[in-house]
Amino acid sequence: MRIVCVTGGTGGHIYPALALLDKFKEQDPSCQICCIGNDDRMEAQLIPEKGYPFQSLHTSGLVGSPLRKMKAVIQLCSAYNKSKKILKEFKPDFVIGFGGYVSAPVILAAHHLQIPTLIHEQNSIVGKANQLVMHKVDRIITCYEKCSEVFPKEKTSLLGNPRATVAMESSFDQAYYDTFNLDPHKKTILIMMGSLGSSSVNQLMKDALKGIEENIQFIYVCGKDNLEDASLFKELKNVHVAGYVDTLKIYKKIDGMICRAGATTLAEVTALGIPSILIPSPYVANNHQFYNANVLVEKGAALMIEEKDLNAKTLKENIVKLFMDPKMMEEVHKQALKLGRPKAAYDIIDCCKSCIQQGERK
Repeated sequence: MRIVCVTGGTGGHIYPALALLDKFKEQDPSCQICCIGNDDRMEAQLIPEKGYPFQSLHTSGLVGSPLRKMKAVIQLCSAYNKSKKILKEFKPDFVIGFGGYVSAPVILAAHHLQIPTLIHEQNSIVGKANQLVMHKVDRIITCYEKCSEVFPKEKTSLLGNPRATVAMESSFDQAYYDTFNLDPHKKTILIMMGSLGSSSVNQLMKDALKGIEENIQFIYVCGKDNLEDASLFKELKNVHVAGYVDTLKIYKKIDGMICRAGATTLAEVTALGIPSILIPSPYVANNHQFYNANVLVEKGAALMIEEKDLNAKTLKENIVKLFMDPKMMEEVHKQALKLGRPKAAYDIIDCCKSCIQQGERK
């Protein structure tokens, strides 16, 4: 099998793509993979580091001044022509796009070359690149029912995010877990705030966690650039500060989370049924994290605090409400599991194979 995967821009697009490719390789080590992405975004470094061949394009979003938009259109046209050349040389069985502006010219080029195409939408709000190509692709894979309001229903399947499978199959690393000096008898809550990892938020966290009863402990990921703030938490014996945590190595011992509402995080949290307090980032396209989180909240699978309402008082109240109530934790755990799609990667692989067969029958 020969696969072209196009993805880029942010980790939310790239990590699910890599998760799927890893599963393809596990199932069929002989399959040939070519990745395509932007030459100046994180995929240009990350994908080759993961061992996958990488071809670069140069694209940018259709935003800003008229001059900037015109420049972006010219770049997309150039990227389309280069994509055609790459696809003709590689001869893939199918092309799958995971979003980001760079995916649009590749998907369109594949469509015009009559190569079977699929797109994957990680968020509840459909991205602009996927909207641009949705009528040209053969199959559309989503993670949220809300996407069916935009995508053509007849070719859309709700299969989930491949990262859910990675989280479900992750192995607990005892030696790594031991480095956090945690009490194995206490409930463990992981706090990961991503872009909120700043000094002001570290002070807020200290105020919120102060006075929390002793039978609960926290791993607080404050960000590698803010480790000097670790001294703020010296008095709090149940708070363990880290610059970075490899969540896949310790998920199996995490009882709850306080985190952002990115697509990858929520795919992992629901696959494992981890009760969570979600604080969506308002600094993302179309406020999609709020809508991602709201799906869980409406199903009783998480609590949510919008950033505009975030302070020490509201955070502490929600910590007590969820993590101090075993019955509520159990109920949220059950509802999160109902939304989880731990077999997502395998279901998507089956969808890709079906798409190839459908293309062969045409």
